[in-house]
Amino acid sequence: MHLHYSAISDVGRVRRENQDSGYAGPWLLTVCDGVGGAVRGDLASSTAVQALRKLDQQPDEDLLGQVAGAVHRADDRIAELVEEDPALNGTSTTATVALFDGARFGFGHIGDSRAYLYRRGELRQLTHDHTFVQSLIDEGRITEEQSRTHPHRNLILKALDGIRHEEPDLFELPAEAGDRIFICSDGACGTLGPERIAEILSQGTPDYAAVEMVRASLEAGSTDNVTCIVADVAEEAPPEDLTPLLVGAAADLPRRMPLGGAVGGLFRGHRQGDTGEIPPVPADVPPGAYVADPIDPETARYAPLAPTRYAWLRRLLLAAVLVGLAWVVLAAGWSWSQQQFYVAEQDGRVAIFRGVDADVPGISLSHVYEITDVELDRLSDIEAEQVREGIQTDDLDDARLTVDNYAASQDLE
Repeated sequence: MHLHYSAISDVGRVRRENQDSGYAGPWLLTVCDGVGGAVRGDLASSTAVQALRKLDQQPDEDLLGQVAGAVHRADDRIAELVEEDPALNGTSTTATVALFDGARFGFGHIGDSRAYLYRRGELRQLTHDHTFVQSLIDEGRITEEQSRTHPHRNLILKALDGIRHEEPDLFELPAEAGDRIFICSDGACGTLGPERIAEILSQGTPDYAAVEMVRASLEAGSTDNVTCIVADVAEEAPPEDLTPLLVGAAADLPRRMPLGGAVGGLFRGHRQGDTGEIPPVPADVPPGAYVADPIDPETARYAPLAPTRYAWLRRLLLAAVLVGLAWVVLAAGWSWSQQQFYVAEQDGRVAIFRGVDADVPGISLSHVYEITDVELDRLSDIEAEQVREGIQTDDLDDARLTVDNYAASQDLE
């Protein structure tokens, strides 16, 4: 079987930049939604998609292994970017990946972008959001409908950030002719309910469905970037002019303006598939002026991201704590060692040592506690050798008892 696909990404009606990236090809479908606001979520998503698009070739039998490996390589590439430019610390991206081998899909997922299956008139959400509100839904504390207006609906718990190396969800899906796969950023699924998504997917070609999904998301009030990929599973080969599609930040970055430049959207709204231009945010409008919340939710979207302020102080405190713990461990070890006793030789005599009979370069772990009158020359060769090698005892009394035994042996000599 083959994929007939379409991919569209739009900056939306509020944001200055498109931080989504997407790719659709004969073997691969993927959407990445960049997180981080000022720390270049667009760079994270485009970097991830550029790494993931290398999967777009006929896969081998290990679908999930290939998907997992590609996701990890994308994460490693983001780590390299952060290492090269520490100012990017905090950037991250979601990733939803579908690798097709002609008979089945291998999915990889991390974050809150989503994949859906529309089969025989029924819609099924394939991925599980890694978000705070999804955890509330799982616990039965809120409903899916309530999650769309929850104050923390933008907060995700897992993403590719090059630091925490989160493991993606992995699963396979057998394909059937007539299946329609829909992958989108949360700019679409965070606004449209499942009934509306199913209604749109039930109509027209992948091109029409993708365009309509973006238009419907914007008309429903989405304040985010919107990226949609629609792909049909069919027995007939796709048209020869259907080439791989790269959309969003991954397509814009090579020719876009510097950070802060405006990027125009694709849709004002349309009827029957007609599209219109949506005007870009004017350059003299301050960031966030179109957003109701006092803080742009995109800036604080990824929950595990730690603030970079006073990072040196945190590192200093951590070092102090580690030094303190090391001192406590060493003090406890020294205290224990000073309760240990053993018998050994000192200047040709049997002596009792306090401490541990061991050698550590530069550190003395024992010292002479008592030197007795028992001379090694007056002991048997076997007994003398035992003393030279050191005899571990349970405590001081046991050490003295050992010496008394050697003294009695000396008297017999």
